[in-house]
Amino acid sequence: MNRLSQLTATALLALSGAAAASPAPHWVASWQASPQPVWGSDFLFPTLIPGQLQDQTFRQSARISLGGSRLRVRLSNAYGTQPLRIGAASVAAHATDTPQPLRFDGQPGVVIAPGQDRLSDPLSLPTADRQAVHVSVYLPDRTPLQTFHWEGRQTSWIAPGDQHQRPALHDASSTTARLLLSAIDVEAPASARSVVVIGDSITDGATASLDQDQRWTDHLAARLAPEGVAAVNAGISGGRLLRDGMGESALERFQRDVLDQPGVASVIVLIGINDISWPGTAFARTQARPSLAELQAGYRDLAQRAHARGLRILGATLTPFAGALPGTPLDDYYAADKDALRQQLNAWLRTDSPFDAVIDLDTALRDPADPSRMAAAYDSGDHLHPGDAGNRAMAEAVDLDVLMGPSTHGVDLPRR
Repeated sequence: MNRLSQLTATALLALSGAAAASPAPHWVASWQASPQPVWGSDFLFPTLIPGQLQDQTFRQSARISLGGSRLRVRLSNAYGTQPLRIGAASVAAHATDTPQPLRFDGQPGVVIAPGQDRLSDPLSLPTADRQAVHVSVYLPDRTPLQTFHWEGRQTSWIAPGDQHQRPALHDASSTTARLLLSAIDVEAPASARSVVVIGDSITDGATASLDQDQRWTDHLAARLAPEGVAAVNAGISGGRLLRDGMGESALERFQRDVLDQPGVASVIVLIGINDISWPGTAFARTQARPSLAELQAGYRDLAQRAHARGLRILGATLTPFAGALPGTPLDDYYAADKDALRQQLNAWLRTDSPFDAVIDLDTALRDPADPSRMAAAYDSGDHLHPGDAGNRAMAEAVDLDVLMGPSTHGVDLPRR
């Protein structure tokens, strides 16, 4: 072997050794829209979607947390009572791009059984951190819509015919609800991880500016992306900890929406205000309010399940809500005795919670002159949900050193 050949062989061996030593990339949850069952026409809020689709294309945008070399999407028939036939689906990295077709076991379409979901095959589509991607799904058959995500805070489009590979849709109508798409995973470096935030309408972004990605989890995602960590939103408007609301209870969906997410290393829990305030309102006129002990038991259950999976779990105090929802059918959502229970729960969270740490969002948002109220600068105007400035303040209240610090139960989140 001549000198050049020896050098080439040595270089190849070195490269192969380095490749073998480098941890392989893995799949990480980068975006989520937790599925909900579609409710009937007699419910307090409209569904914002038609009763069915047939020979129509649904297109929606999703801003992922972390980018990667490949992605895969999850389509859901979680609450369907009949098989869901997907004729075709696609993803575009930019709104003006020609969408790239997705495959399912090598096929352009897939049938998803009732109560199930399906992951697409991996698609080689490089994406950047905090990039919006555009997912289209074509439904050829008459398809009753039974699974959705109601509060998308993003305009989506319904167009006639099969337009899943058109850069621009023709004759489309709009909705702010989401359909079919429940998650996007990316293939990211081995150190990449996800933080899943499970919550209610405050996490879902109920009053955040439409199409502006102003949920508090969006602001948190922007802080975490440089650390190689995704923030995944598992909020459901009308969600509750102990009982079903406008979706399954957090206790019931914790497995699907948190524990089953790939690459998850940490969880944030911000839920419970609807447990306290729904009873006695038009939502749950005859239901009894849960006790402090029942709420505490629910939190302990989540903490135990997270720790059993080696996950770090943080709780968050419930935010102020005096005067909530004035001039609406839910103007009795707030009452002084409800707020007393919220404050008891917050005091327990601060002093004796089962979580690894607590994020004090109550302190971050409350009016110093009246702690039962949200500060005007952070209030969306309905006195329950924070506006864009309030969402940013919530994200900034998260101590990243605490969120990604040493864990006594699982793998630490990485720091770059």
